[in-house]
Amino acid sequence: MPTRALLANLSTRGKIVLAAGALAIVVVLFVLFKIATAPSYTTMLTGMEPKQTGEVTAALDERGIRYELQNNGTALAVQKDQTAQARIALAGAGVPASTQDGYKILDDQKLGTSNFQQQVNYQRALEGEIAQTIEQVDGVSDAQVQLVLPDREAQLFAENTSPATAAVLLSSGTAGLDEGQVRGIAQLVTNSVPGLKADKVTISDSSGTMMWPTATSGGAGGSSLLAKQAAEARYDQATAAELTSMLNRTLGPGMAEVQVKADLDANESTQDRLVYGRDGVPTTRRTEVESLVGRGARAGGIAGTGGNNPPAYAQQGTGDSDYRRETEDQNFAVNKTVTRTRIAPGAINRQQVAVLIDSSIPAAMLPQIRDAVLSAAGIDTDRGDALTLGQVDFASPPRPEAANPTDKIWDYARYALLGMAVLIFLALVARQLRKRENEALGQQPTWLNEIESPRSLAELERPEELTPTRVLPLRSPENPARLQVEELIDRNPERVAQHVRAWMQED
Repeated sequence: MPTRALLANLSTRGKIVLAAGALAIVVVLFVLFKIATAPSYTTMLTGMEPKQTGEVTAALDERGIRYELQNNGTALAVQKDQTAQARIALAGAGVPASTQDGYKILDDQKLGTSNFQQQVNYQRALEGEIAQTIEQVDGVSDAQVQLVLPDREAQLFAENTSPATAAVLLSSGTAGLDEGQVRGIAQLVTNSVPGLKADKVTISDSSGTMMWPTATSGGAGGSSLLAKQAAEARYDQATAAELTSMLNRTLGPGMAEVQVKADLDANESTQDRLVYGRDGVPTTRRTEVESLVGRGARAGGIAGTGGNNPPAYAQQGTGDSDYRRETEDQNFAVNKTVTRTRIAPGAINRQQVAVLIDSSIPAAMLPQIRDAVLSAAGIDTDRGDALTLGQVDFASPPRPEAANPTDKIWDYARYALLGMAVLIFLALVARQLRKRENEALGQQPTWLNEIESPRSLAELERPEELTPTRVLPLRSPENPARLQVEELIDRNPERVAQHVRAWMQED
């Protein structure tokens, strides 16, 4: 039976049921489509303040990253495939600030709080305040502080008191922090906690690398060997990256490979230098002059020692005398310069640089490449530096594997299966409606064919006229449905007339 004829034979109630079923199918399909295509969100930040929420959403809107606010705006969730972009956007914008409450925790103290709870709240507040202060340092986007404070009341004697300790975990973007900044963070934590010493503070980054204590910090946990290796690794990586970038811009991507091995001096030393000036500066001057003039005299004189002392003995000579002595003393101050120099660790003792060039590069360019690398790397042959330049055939990069078609087939198969299920459901509904229609009506009743001209309702409602004038055909036992309809007409013609009238009004 065609669909149009099926719809025409349906009653008003059947049409309403069919329309409601079609609407329910559309709603179910829409819900399933929304569930299948809805993005998956992951919570990224929690415990944010309204000001922080505004800064975070502004930074994400600027980059076009989709997000949703949770827990009345105190939590933020972003799409799973955009988590990395969201972290980069927030780090670039310098948000968010620390989500730790700090001393605001103490504002929510309730009456009857125990001493233990007060101690825990104080410790949490102190940790939050220190973390917020550390995040103000350039290069630090996030910090977590853990404190272990001794119980002053439980330990009566000073020798039994356990020392306070602190552990600081910095975010992953702290590679640019120098030693001075790390020392400043350690000193900040030390001065913020009563009784905390610098050697009881540990600072590490998200990769687990120890940043404090260091070899020059004087802490018990400092290791000169580890600090030396870490400094050499950073220098080798930075130098190799600069040389590789220079060669890639000139020769092309993937045409050169650079490796650097440096020996750095990780010890801090002090150098004193004393320089004397050539010209002295006079400070004191003393001059002494002695003179004596004598005349000749006869021999003789006063007996005793008095005649032997000048000028008496001079008068004993036969001739005149003239004596003069002059002495000059002058003191000079020495001009000198004392220079004290503090040599920071990190001086290069020796470095080795190895450069490999692809064989597709002309050999005539190798001398120019060597000179450029010598100058860029700061190679000093007197210091013992060495540069090795070679040319080999580079291995061809592996081709990316083609995407497995089954992965995409499954994505499309979900929608295909969903569509097939909907079509099967609609077919079953149509089949059931058609089956019910055939079972209810069967073959077309004979009395419908006998109505050749329209009759008035008054004539149909008069049973005395219908019974004697109507000629009923022979009942056929082959069609039970027809027999039921004829019996219904015989028993209750008025009801049949009402149904006919209702069908005429529907048409």
